[in-house]
Amino acid sequence: MEEKHYAYMLRCADDTIYSGYTNNLEKRVETHNEGKGAKYTKTRRPVKLVYFETFESKKDAMKREYQFKHLTRKQKEQLIIERCNIDKDLLWHYKK
Repeated sequence: MEEKHYAYMLRCADDTIYSGYTNNLEKRVETHNEGKGAKYTKTRRPVKLVYFETFESKKDAMKREYQFKHLTRKQKEQLIIERCNIDKDLLWHYKK
């Protein structure tokens, strides 16, 4: 079985959006919530997974993570709304 790779976005407790890469999505979110994931999320817990994409290669997932990090907040929210079929008004409800 081939390993999957993920580019993901988290909503932090301060309502910011963090983007990252992992090969174990569930464990990575857990690690972030334990305060061991990343310096950025350590002081912004708890975090909630709001979006991810799956890739066959680490290179492709990391490339997508890089793209996420260069999107504006509005662009990130629009991506979540479009790809997850979430109504814009529900996005705020979903995030809480």
